[in-house]
Amino acid sequence: MKAETKAIALLLLILMGALGSALAGQNPAASQMKAEISRLEQSRKQNPISDKNLAELFSNVGDVLKAAGNALDSDHLYLSLEKLGQAEDLLQGARRGANHALVEKGGLEAFETEWGKVSVRLTALDKDAHARDWGRAPLAIRAEAEAAQGRAIPLLEGGLGFATSSGPDAGLIYVGEAEGEADFASFCASLKVASGKTQAFPLRSFLPELQKLQEKTNAAFQPPKSIDLHPRFIALNSAIKLAEELDASRFYAGALYEYLEATRHYGMLDARPVDADQKARLLRQLPIEWKKLDSAASDDSIAQLFVERAEFYVRHADGSASSEDEWRGAQVIVDQVLPAYYAAQKPAAAVERASGKTVDITLVRWPYT
Repeated sequence: MKAETKAIALLLLILMGALGSALAGQNPAASQMKAEISRLEQSRKQNPISDKNLAELFSNVGDVLKAAGNALDSDHLYLSLEKLGQAEDLLQGARRGANHALVEKGGLEAFETEWGKVSVRLTALDKDAHARDWGRAPLAIRAEAEAAQGRAIPLLEGGLGFATSSGPDAGLIYVGEAEGEADFASFCASLKVASGKTQAFPLRSFLPELQKLQEKTNAAFQPPKSIDLHPRFIALNSAIKLAEELDASRFYAGALYEYLEATRHYGMLDARPVDADQKARLLRQLPIEWKKLDSAASDDSIAQLFVERAEFYVRHADGSASSEDEWRGAQVIVDQVLPAYYAAQKPAAAVERASGKTVDITLVRWPYT
């Protein structure tokens, strides 16, 4: 028995040593993200929302968190972070939306008081974000943080607008989403990870690319496409709008990320079904793109994010078949988004400006919808 006890003890020591080595080699950022996914999932389970009007939104949080976990398990760090940000937005929006007691009792005045408190906090976070030193953090993490921070204040202002025009209930979800975006941006900044690449991406203004893409979008907005693909056009214009705002505030990493997202939406307008031969070629092409990114000296983590997304589209964690839309999306990423990314590494073209007298017109619309 003593020999058996010693053998068991030795086995435990070996297992503990192996576990310690595994933990030591684990990416700290991945550990932080796994803990955050777990925290949000526990919050969702322990504090469910009973409001029937928010049932679908609340259910979506669980689906997005599952996708974030699957992406992390597949070593798709940047895609997992993107999904985590979506879950943070949805969950906090649902939580605020379910808090009817505040406005039912105090009306618009109570909403405005609460809105003011949130505004003070988010304005301070926005100021911190603009002064942040990202050091050697991967550009994709910086880009996701800047994009989230760029959404926060417009969402908050949109909440006040809806509360004023349609009643305080209408603004609650937007306030919660704004908080979710700002908190996610801060979470990104807390991640402990360095790029590991020797060359930084040459960040600059991407206004010339955005102007050209907007012109192409305007030209494409013709019936029947403008009718049949109206939701896609909304998403496309929203991405361009956000990219321009990020660019104007010198959040250039976020502007690049949203420009590429807008490029993907534009490509999907005319994307054709992917046949069997094209699917086979696409599956052969993705490892080539991975190898290209791995061997590059520059920080191409934003491109990696989109390659992760393409791979996620065509290789489901549960082994289920990809939808036709997912195959088209992956094809658009390889054929259009990645070339746009590499072209963005070159110096900017001259910005076209209208000559003569101009009139400034401000269009008021829903934030990023």
